[in-house]
Amino acid sequence: MTLSYDPPKVAIPGTARLSFESLKSSAQRAGTQPIRLSNDCIIKPQVSLAAFTSFRVGGPAQWYVAPKQFAELQASFDWAHAHDLPVTLLGAGSNLLISDRGLPGLVISTRRLRQNQFDPESGQVTVGAGEPLPLVSWHAAERGLQGLEWAVGIPGTIGGAVVMNAGAHGGCTADYLVNAQVLLPDGTTKILTPQELHYRYRSSALQGKNWLVTQATFQLQPGFDPVALTALTSQHYNHRRTTQPYHLPSCGSVFRNPSNDYKAGWLIEQAGLKGYQIGGAQIAERHANFILNCGNAMASDIFRLIRHAQHQVEQHWSLQLVPEVRILGDFQAA
Repeated sequence: MTLSYDPPKVAIPGTARLSFESLKSSAQRAGTQPIRLSNDCIIKPQVSLAAFTSFRVGGPAQWYVAPKQFAELQASFDWAHAHDLPVTLLGAGSNLLISDRGLPGLVISTRRLRQNQFDPESGQVTVGAGEPLPLVSWHAAERGLQGLEWAVGIPGTIGGAVVMNAGAHGGCTADYLVNAQVLLPDGTTKILTPQELHYRYRSSALQGKNWLVTQATFQLQPGFDPVALTALTSQHYNHRRTTQPYHLPSCGSVFRNPSNDYKAGWLIEQAGLKGYQIGGAQIAERHANFILNCGNAMASDIFRLIRHAQHQVEQHWSLQLVPEVRILGDFQAA
């Protein structure tokens, strides 16, 4: 592609839906060229996903888009549908392992879907799916809204937190969520309550569905001292940084804890796997439930290390470790 190339533009008049015919026509005309949905939103071909995951690994997306407005988000879904392409949803990429072969279809990133509204009197907070969870935690504490201090060290977005029921330090998303707005594949929206999301430990009914969280509302407790809350938030942040290895790329915790009695990191450590390395991927010395990219890891290295840890723990303890990290793409050759 030359620098002078002007991608074909599909106009988005306000929030009006684009016609199926216009989207299909633009997809056919584009071939392997970018598609401009608006002045600030372009569907791009063959975009490396490594930079969009905290592991810093992964092959290219066949097509990639990062909408900023709701109309652009709808148009992205419609364009994929018009072109008969599968859709993969990508948040902060902090809990994700993508194959070296990349992903087919359209990858829609929510990282630019950012807006927030804090009500200091009622304690309700409504935020866009792309807002970083730690940033929301800090902002809430600074406003004297108690409830999200535990979230400050979790490197993900609001959307990902809703889908995965993210949690730490005894708190989790399900404890404070009022509702979540999701975009369905047909372009309509739906409001879901925690009961409808069927929350469990690090899981929800949204996993495995192509329903995209666009925003979420939380109920926090107003009227707390902002200085005290900020200090508590800082304690959680510092504890996480001093007990977990964040000096190299990782996805955070790789496995769910099998039970309250058995922590995944302890099981892996007792199997003698701290420091164990395959290619450029290593089980962390500081915390065995972390896998680190030591600088030149491939996604296949990390995948093989995950499988090795699972096998060793099962051999030693007759327990199966379930990955908390989402594994996407083709790993058959790994």
